[in-house]
Amino acid sequence: MDLFDSELRVIAAAEELVRGLKPNENHTVAAAAMDTAGRIHTGVNVHHFTGGPCAELVAIGAAAAANAGPLVTIVAVGDQGRGLLAPCGRCRQVFLDLHPDALVIVPDDTTGKPSITTVPALLPHSYRHPDSAPTRLLRLHARYFDAVEDGTKTLTVRWNEGHRTGAALAYFENTEHSTFPVEVTSVMVKRLDELEPEDLDLTQPGGLERYIANLRGHYPAMPADANVEVVRFRRTAADI
Repeated sequence: MDLFDSELRVIAAAEELVRGLKPNENHTVAAAAMDTAGRIHTGVNVHHFTGGPCAELVAIGAAAAANAGPLVTIVAVGDQGRGLLAPCGRCRQVFLDLHPDALVIVPDDTTGKPSITTVPALLPHSYRHPDSAPTRLLRLHARYFDAVEDGTKTLTVRWNEGHRTGAALAYFENTEHSTFPVEVTSVMVKRLDELEPEDLDLTQPGGLERYIANLRGHYPAMPADANVEVVRFRRTAADI
């Protein structure tokens, strides 16, 4: 997926922070995380022989101290020109338990350029802490704001996002639109190449082909036999 301007701002914040670090073997990585209001929270790692938090975890703590709520984007950058860093296994587990719908910016395996991925893609066959109860996000393109707000759009298809039924916040990417509460009423997992028009409430000829083409535009790395999630939801009035 291409990076939005808001996601580029998160990278820039981490890069600026790491460039300002004085040489110190105990602080060698900077991280930045953006919340649903577009605020960016930063932190650096704390290395110590007894163990210490990674920069991503410090940024998550800073966001919590600011009452940020769910985070939407996370990135880490190494000092001495090391560039973007993929999160370690512990950070991936923390993301899954506390901010499962955040997008993580990592270096592309081939080019090293910034690439965006989901937490479930970083941690397949994962373990979820049974006591974690994160606020879930249903990420949507800004063009759908009016349709979701007035209740005419109640279905979306997602890949590698691990949605579940229950309360969530509708979050509109790269926009100043505020979040609002929704209820995910059902999640049906089905292979992309086995989807039928009725699965998506499509009635017009060629509607399924157009829908899948648009979906591929959003998820260019999605294989033809991918398992996708048909997520049905409704707007709710209650806060979560």
